[in-house]
Amino acid sequence: MTTTMLIKLDKDLKDNAQDVAKRFGIPLSTLIRSYLKEITATGKIELTATETMTPQMEKIIAQAETEIKASETVGPFRGSKQAIDYLKKQKSS
Repeated sequence: MTTTMLIKLDKDLKDNAQDVAKRFGIPLSTLIRSYLKEITATGKIELTATETMTPQMEKIIAQAETEIKASETVGPFRGSKQAIDYLKKQKSS
């Protein structure tokens, strides 16, 4: 017996995942089914982080480095209360 599972996700994510699955010659549904079988069998969810920088990540890091060099940053804060107080002051000004 089989059942249908409906999930909502970003179209680009779905399309990119389908492309990856296609490169391996398998349908995306087979890849998802395999992952669900694995976590059910092991009782574990293991996520792998990649060390590969995406162009978007590189752009964000470059922007942050530019802002740091130009002293356009705030903090560090000694705690969440100090950070919240800072944000409240920014909102009221």
